[in-house]
Amino acid sequence: MHIPDGYFSPQTCAVLYAACIPFWITAAQKLKKKLNTKMVPLLSLFSAFSFVVMMFNIPVPGGTTAHAIGSVLMAVLLGPWAAVMGVSAALLIQALFFGDGGILSFGANAFNMAVVMPFTGYYVWRMLNKAGNPSPVRQALYAAIAGYVGINAAALLAGIELGIQPLLFHSPDGTPLYCPYGLSHAIPAMMFAHLTVGGLAEGFVTGGVLLFLKRLMPEIMVDLKAEAAA
Repeated sequence: MHIPDGYFSPQTCAVLYAACIPFWITAAQKLKKKLNTKMVPLLSLFSAFSFVVMMFNIPVPGGTTAHAIGSVLMAVLLGPWAAVMGVSAALLIQALFFGDGGILSFGANAFNMAVVMPFTGYYVWRMLNKAGNPSPVRQALYAAIAGYVGINAAALLAGIELGIQPLLFHSPDGTPLYCPYGLSHAIPAMMFAHLTVGGLAEGFVTGGVLLFLKRLMPEIMVDLKAEAAA
């Protein structure tokens, strides 16, 4: 889902950078109020975890790949605003030092994976947990569903962003200047990869890690719940 430079027009990149800025500012303000000696290492740990899982690309039929991201897991455990900053930091390091995602398209990648995905997954998870006090296994299942929905929301948005490029930016003879694939190709390609592979990987990572922490580190889970609600 990491979009490289050259697939988006400079105008599109500027708009998506601008869309991210309010989220980055708000996230920084919110985290400044609640960061403490316990929260800082946990945010760093889950940011590093997100960085690592994004490096494992799974081949998908059609010549593309998909991967888990971990932003819904971070949103569920630390809150969506922490996920905004943590995943953005991971994406920036990948773009700067590993060439995974472009510099100009960093705003687009951050908006899709560090804003839309964690907020979507977080509110799906909260909605599923409203009824009663679910068991750890059920909470892990809910987290897996939230991760699956969150990554597919991000994939759909990425497909739309790619697909509108030939419509908006083309030469007088109709030749696309940036991404050559329209909506009819970009959206199915993105959704197939993430409905079948990327979403399952994200759900497994989100639900599996949550269940692991609930069973082996229940005292930390209590602290994380309080931090995320703050």
